[in-house]
Amino acid sequence: MKLQPDRIEGVNSITAHAPGVVRVAPQGSPGAGALLSFEESVVVPWQGEVLAWQCPAFEALTAAHFERIAALGPEVVIFGSGARLRFLAPALLRPLLARGVGVETMDTGAACRTYNVLVGERRSVVAALLL
Repeated sequence: MKLQPDRIEGVNSITAHAPGVVRVAPQGSPGAGALLSFEESVVVPWQGEVLAWQCPAFEALTAAHFERIAALGPEVVIFGSGARLRFLAPALLRPLLARGVGVETMDTGAACRTYNVLVGERRSVVAALLL
């Protein structure tokens, strides 16, 4: 699904999602030539570098995966659990919850759309997307 967020300078935005792929316009990129394409799980912070997320499957997630996200300092994390909605064990989220970071879980397509809405509101949000 191609997404058409209002382009906001200085933030990363997700421009498209399809099974197995996410496209991101990194902060400050003025044109489509600067799009990044990810075919593996990815972490998209509102600002800064978009990061490959070394997690091949839902079952492989550990608290260390979320510690890396917590270090980015978001106020909220949108977790995209893949093609279907799957909830995380609370122990995995401890690094985020201990810092008072909100976490919302949804399928990856919904997570991409929600991320764009929140970044459009100038929220410090991170999308953690399983592909």
